[in-house]
Amino acid sequence: MMLFLHDASLYLLYAALVLALFLAVERSIFYTHAHRQLQSLLQSLHERRALPDFRSGDVGAMIVAAFTHGLHATASQKIADDAAEQAYIRVQHKLTQRLWMLDTIVTAAPLLGLLGTILGIFDTFTALAKSGISDPQGVSAGIGTALLATAMGIGTALICVVIYNAFLAWIERLGDETKLALLEMSKQTAP
Repeated sequence: MMLFLHDASLYLLYAALVLALFLAVERSIFYTHAHRQLQSLLQSLHERRALPDFRSGDVGAMIVAAFTHGLHATASQKIADDAAEQAYIRVQHKLTQRLWMLDTIVTAAPLLGLLGTILGIFDTFTALAKSGISDPQGVSAGIGTALLATAMGIGTALICVVIYNAFLAWIERLGDETKLALLEMSKQTAP
């Protein structure tokens, strides 16, 4: 039974690593797309061209919606500030979506690895108690297999923390670009 639980912890760690890599690819594509939208929007604002059309739900569409629903020339400063703040909050929510999963994996992977190691060592000691120390190589192999779970947990957490921190830096840059776009819109529409 303990060997099954040890193996289950390893499979959970493999699944967590696959999920983390999937999220890394998905969020990288999303952030690249959002950056392009913000750059396109900023360029249109600087050149005083018509604002680009974005698909519903895109980061660019959220900012353009703020422009059309509150940052226009007839709006009061309070309405314009509220519209800009709402757009910024919506964009930040969209940018931070699913990052909680990476944060959870960073926290849970070492603990899951440690649990797998404890279960593996427990299984090794149970086998030792039944058969005695007749096979030292078998004991060493059992402990080595048990320690594999700790190594997997720490390795998974390290990979995820690097990805997570890189995404936080990316989100900060995209947040700054969002603020620039909103400020440029409000500047151009101020009476």
